[in-house]
Amino acid sequence: MEIKFIGAARTVTGSMHLLKFNGKQFLLDCGLYQGKRKLAFEINRTFPFFNPENINALILSHAHIDHCGNIPNLVKNGFRGPIYCTSATKDLVVLMLKDSAHIQEKDVKFVNKRRLKQGKNPFEPLYTIEDAELSLKQFVAVKYREEFEVDEDLKIQFFDAGHILGSAITHLTIKENNRQIKLGFSGDLGRPNLPILKDPEKIPEVNYFISESTYAGRLHEKIEGTQEKLAEIIDKAVARKAKVIVPAFSVGRTQELVYSFHKIFEKGIVRRIPIYVDSPLSTNVTEIFRQHPECFDAETHDFLHKYDDPFGFNQLTYIQSVEESKKLNELKGPMMIISASGMAEAGRILHHLRNNIENSNNIILMVGYCAENTLGRKIIDREPIVKIFGDEFKLKAEVITLHSLSAHADENELISYFNKFEMSLLRETFLVHGEFERQQAFADKLKSLGYKNIRIPERGQVFEI
Repeated sequence: MEIKFIGAARTVTGSMHLLKFNGKQFLLDCGLYQGKRKLAFEINRTFPFFNPENINALILSHAHIDHCGNIPNLVKNGFRGPIYCTSATKDLVVLMLKDSAHIQEKDVKFVNKRRLKQGKNPFEPLYTIEDAELSLKQFVAVKYREEFEVDEDLKIQFFDAGHILGSAITHLTIKENNRQIKLGFSGDLGRPNLPILKDPEKIPEVNYFISESTYAGRLHEKIEGTQEKLAEIIDKAVARKAKVIVPAFSVGRTQELVYSFHKIFEKGIVRRIPIYVDSPLSTNVTEIFRQHPECFDAETHDFLHKYDDPFGFNQLTYIQSVEESKKLNELKGPMMIISASGMAEAGRILHHLRNNIENSNNIILMVGYCAENTLGRKIIDREPIVKIFGDEFKLKAEVITLHSLSAHADENELISYFNKFEMSLLRETFLVHGEFERQQAFADKLKSLGYKNIRIPERGQVFEI
């Protein structure tokens, strides 16, 4: 058996791993690479390490774009097999892939206006809405914890990863040459005690484990202090009459923020200010959340019983139309705009940043991980000049970064999950979805704890099992 690491190898984006055994090929995730636009387009548009026509099936961990976002392109290039995921992930992906295609078409159209004026050739979108809709026909929902036979030589079980709605840690049982291989794939591992979702579940014992390492070498702020810090930001916005601009992923982070502000306002500890969720995708995703209370933790069920809807309250407005979005520019603070994408790479958030980033009175609140070279990372790093739609802007707004809402396990939480395994059975571990220097330090940490054979694959690297 071979494992080829194609995406999220020494980087935190574009998750994609290829399994080859018994003459068959299976993909774990098929995500978009996000970063420098030219490089990202080149990486995403082709599949140099395999022929999509030869993939028997795809196993999808969750609905974030860096894990599912290149599926329409995979199908466009000949993949015709089933795509297995949880029920909630299947529902979310319908929205995510159509929205991704829409944003690509719209952003390319916006950029091409300038290119044509400059006499340059226009760009083509990576895939279209039609491509996305075609790919949705291949999705198959699998229940948590129920063993499912993908193939006579492959069985899978999904366990709750606690990362976003529907996210899964995958346990694979593989038959090859009269032996049985137990492989685990973390996808993105969540954190205990996060708002809304259940905690990550332990999977059965494995011989090999592919683990994310996004926050290796880092410790998050405690979740318990999050509401107080959000309340402080509201107080600051009220005092300044400021606009708070929040780039947030449509799946997970937006709902966590809305839920947190609902609880803050119900406690009466701050003045209520208008909050606008300006993202059609976030609005529709929130409806999917409402349809899957089986993923909620006990606290959210209690809140749901008391208030009926944890994602709706007085002073909260969900924005759908472009016209409504544009009108937000005319409003005065204090107010908050939550908009996608979380890495500030596409969507309406770019327009809100463009209109507010040079006002020192305003606040940009960063609430999630941003990969290297993304606009979000440049804002977190407080680069004095940033480019938005090709134009340069001075970063004058105050930048506040809040790590406590991260949906990724930090180093201690990753180690805590590793400690659930029987160390003597775990023969080899592969660290993916992380930055190389931090992965190296994390590998050393795991070795010091007694774990053996810790690998950090490069893109395209193959390991035989």
